Amino acid sequence: MGLELYLDLLSQPCRAIYIFAKKNRIPFELRTVDLRKGQHLSDAFAQVNPLQKVPVLKDGDFILTESVAILLYLARKYKVPDHWYPQDLQACARVDEYLAWQHTALRRNCLRALWHKVMLPVFLGEPVSPEMLATTLAELDMALQVLEGKFLQDKAFLTGSHISLADLVAITELMHPVGAGCQVFKGRPKLAAWRQRVEAAVGEVLFQEAHEVILKAKDSQPADPTLKQKMLPKVLAMIQ
Repeated sequence: MGLELYLDLLSQPCRAIYIFAKKNRIPFELRTVDLRKGQHLSDAFAQVNPLQKVPVLKDGDFILTESVAILLYLARKYKVPDHWYPQDLQACARVDEYLAWQHTALRRNCLRALWHKVMLPVFLGEPVSPEMLATTLAELDMALQVLEGKFLQDKAFLTGSHISLADLVAITELMHPVGAGCQVFKGRPKLAAWRQRVEAAVGEVLFQEAHEVILKAKDSQPADPTLKQKMLPKVLAMIQ
C-alpha cells in the first residue's frame, strides 16, 4: 500500500499538507474524512487515529499524526526542493521558529475566528455574543501584527527570499478567517503582497482548489441534533 493522507480541506493543516504534496508531485491516495458529517468521530477512524483528528498520514504500516510532523516527514522522505525546509542550520531554525510560534498564536486565533463568526452559529446553531466575537477578532488582529512585524518584516517570504513551510502553514491558517468573511489583508499592504507571492509560488489553480471548501464555509448546512450533541463539547474544548 502506498502513501495515504486522511484529510478534510475544511481543516487548515490539511490544506497545507494537500498543497505541499500536490506541489511537489508526491503520489498519495486521498482518504477524505468529512468533519461536518462527524466521520472523524467514527469507530472506524479511531482505528486510524485514536485522537479522532485530521490530518493523518499512513505510509504502509507507519501512521503519523500532527500536521507539522507530517510536513517534515514528507519533506525529508521525498527530497523536496531545499527552500521548503532548508539544510542550512540557521535558515532551518527560522522555519522551526515560526512553526513553533504559530500553534498557540495564529492557528488558535484563526480557528476561533472561523468558529465564532460562522461555524458555531451557522453549523452548530450556537449563538456567539458580540462581546466574545469582538474579543476574538481583536486577538486575531494582534496575532496578525506579530506575523507582519516579527516574521514577515520587509522580506519576500516569512523566513527569507523563497517560500518555505512557514509560508504554507501561515497562508492556510489565514484563509480560515477569510472564509468567515474577515478582511484580514485589508489595510495590510505588506501582508496582502505576501499573500500574492505565496499564491503565485504555489500556483493559483492549486491554491484555489485547496481553498474551495473553506471559502464556502458560510454556506454550511446545520448539523443534525445527534451530531451536534457529539461535536459541541469537542469544538468548545478545541477553541477555548
